[in-house]
Amino acid sequence: MTGGVTPTSLRNAMAHFATGIAVVTTLEDGHDHAMTANSVTSVSLEPPLVLVCVRLDSGWLEAVSSSEVWGVSLLPVDGRPAASWLSTGGRPLYGQLAQIPHHRGELGVALVDDALATLECRTQAMHEAGDHMIVVGEVVSSHADPRRDDPLIYYRSRYTSTR
Repeated sequence: MTGGVTPTSLRNAMAHFATGIAVVTTLEDGHDHAMTANSVTSVSLEPPLVLVCVRLDSGWLEAVSSSEVWGVSLLPVDGRPAASWLSTGGRPLYGQLAQIPHHRGELGVALVDDALATLECRTQAMHEAGDHMIVVGEVVSSHADPRRDDPLIYYRSRYTSTR
């Protein structure tokens, strides 16, 4: 405990910061690995860099450490079932995306079909920070649907929308 801050008090404080929801994916040895993330951040425009923070005990982290390529799909409000499924502990390792419509990007990673925007990244650096790894990726492709305006939001430990 640092300065009276507990994991619970920090979680409760940060729950008041609304974030978007993304599905991050990687492909290792022909198998998709995916998880829900709300800690995706743009880092730099020149060069184009983004980061995602991942728990050290994550299977996704192990897979991306090997593959060094990953995708980000920013979810619309109707992406809630995918977000819920991919944040469920104990789900099967293989076939995680079987019920989620997706396509392959240039790097071979899965990207959610109805995403608001997608990014494909090559890992540039990994930095351990507490119980998480900060994975920094160089963005090699990005696409956004300018007609969409319905993001899935995470606020106060639940999914919501701007509507």
